[in-house]
Amino acid sequence: MSGFDLNRLVRPNIRALKPYSSARSEYSGEAAVFLDANENAFGSPLQDDFNRYPDPLQVKLKQQLSKIKGVPVPNTFIGNGSDEVIDLAFRIFCEPGKSNVITCPPTYGMYRVCADINDIACREVFLTGDFQLNIPGILEAVDADTRLIWICSPNNPTGNSMRRVDIEILLNNFDGMVLVDEAYINYASQRSFIPELTEYENLVVMQTLSKAWGLAALRLGLAFASERVIELFNRVKPPYNINLASQQLGVQALGEVAAVNEKIRQTVEQKEWLLQELPRYSCIRNVYPSDANFILVKTHGADRLYRYLTDKKIIVRNRSREPLCGNCLRITVGTPAENRQLLAALNEYA
Repeated sequence: MSGFDLNRLVRPNIRALKPYSSARSEYSGEAAVFLDANENAFGSPLQDDFNRYPDPLQVKLKQQLSKIKGVPVPNTFIGNGSDEVIDLAFRIFCEPGKSNVITCPPTYGMYRVCADINDIACREVFLTGDFQLNIPGILEAVDADTRLIWICSPNNPTGNSMRRVDIEILLNNFDGMVLVDEAYINYASQRSFIPELTEYENLVVMQTLSKAWGLAALRLGLAFASERVIELFNRVKPPYNINLASQQLGVQALGEVAAVNEKIRQTVEQKEWLLQELPRYSCIRNVYPSDANFILVKTHGADRLYRYLTDKKIIVRNRSREPLCGNCLRITVGTPAENRQLLAALNEYA
């Protein structure tokens, strides 16, 4: 990493921002009587503690995460889904109407949506033909106003992991932030970039409890970075961005590592079976390798096949309008029964 300066990168108004001081952030010790936050002292019709505001920094949840991920609590941020993490990165590092970011389509669509919402120019450098990063193209697209490079690995919708050496080249040669979105890392053979956090202050590693942990409804997105970067995220976020129910259920789920690992094993087993079976069907032209819990397939007519499966009450994702994904469908790995139902439908397709 040459010449990285975090202070230069942060928007001046964010550097000067005095965050909202909530009642729960001003006092964090033990107390018998709380009369500081204008809560309903007579309780709620639900759980006894639902009348109280949640921990603004989700310390218990982060402590459980730390045991599993090996990342200290001060290096951990929890967002209201990964989408909040994405949006905060734009608001912290990018000047509306001036800054630009780089994305690598086909990739997760919220990077571009958040750029548009925040009035940030989005420079798209398409992946190569084998869905890898175009490193010369990315470095050529960088200028003095480039603040963020978004990398999804394993990538959505292609399913493949990006080459580590390519990501390291960007970390060492780009003076802005490199955000590696590892939403599907639990299904991958490639290891996480979390260990590299001690080496690169311009690295943010994103993960989630929505996929392998099966907690999509709780909206728990994760970001791991240097303490200085995490402090910026905590400064800008809403004071109570993670509700109490999500915190409590998240802590409970994180105590079930063995059960989650078994579900990951079952998912990977079913994916490998689908990777073998799908090429047998005449409507499928190509089945791409996958490090995720989904498979991208090229078909002989994605729109027609998508409508056919929808009529059969089987919903997949039509990605045929994404760059490099003509006539492609993205198929999530289901249960054995769901996968057999999919293949039976494909067998009847003509």
